[in-house]
Amino acid sequence: MTKRAPLSLLIFVIVYLLFLYAPVVLLPLFAFNDSAIIAFPLDGFTMKWFWALGEEESLFRALKNSLIIAVSASLLSTCFGLLTARALARHQFLGKQAIFGLIMAPLFLPEIIIGVSILIVLMQLGLNLSIWTVIAGHVLIVTPFSVSILTTSFSNMDRSLEEASLDLGETNFGTFRRVILPLVAPGLISSLLIGFTISLDEFVIAFFLTGTDPTLPVYIWSMLRFPSKLPTVMALGFVLLVMSLILLSLFEYFRRRSEKLTGGYGKTQHHIAQEGE
Repeated sequence: MTKRAPLSLLIFVIVYLLFLYAPVVLLPLFAFNDSAIIAFPLDGFTMKWFWALGEEESLFRALKNSLIIAVSASLLSTCFGLLTARALARHQFLGKQAIFGLIMAPLFLPEIIIGVSILIVLMQLGLNLSIWTVIAGHVLIVTPFSVSILTTSFSNMDRSLEEASLDLGETNFGTFRRVILPLVAPGLISSLLIGFTISLDEFVIAFFLTGTDPTLPVYIWSMLRFPSKLPTVMALGFVLLVMSLILLSLFEYFRRRSEKLTGGYGKTQHHIAQEGE
């Protein structure tokens, strides 16, 4: 029989969730508020701030830049993650644990340090800041997520299916294309979705590496300097919130599907990294 959680723990969880999600709840309230002042009491319901978004040409240019960066970063990081995860899950080599830790390092380093470091390297190389420099920075921070997701997919996969394909005369490449990729496809889709979401919302690295073409988060930050633009920012934030929730829900769906196709819960990437060399 399951024991009930202590009342103090329940209260702590409720207070923590309120503290965490209260700003998210306030966002749609002010996005639909008829007043240009962000304060209570609310003046009424309106959609005019959402219609005002359609008149911002610079907004659409920033959105276009962010979409190009997010799609490119998610595709590149997933390709790198696919190759890395395959090597980590199937092969033993010298320095495997150290390499895994190095790949995962961007997850634990402050983004401001990463952004400044990349900016210094680009300045020393004499390269101009552009969309491509932002893509390079986003690939660096998104790749660890792809490696983590795909390593789990590969490690959970039943290896006997791969061996059976080779025993039946299929080549290594044919086995990878016909057997392995279909099994880890949900993991690939999850990697693409989470990479796209992280890149689309990322601000710090984009702030340091963007040139004359700002990304959407940088554009939103520039709008915050003008009080009259705050309701429009709230409306835009609400739209981005809904998009992020949809993408994260799809990511979770494909992650669960990947676990089912690859045989359930297997070794995690942490256990893989700790295997003997």
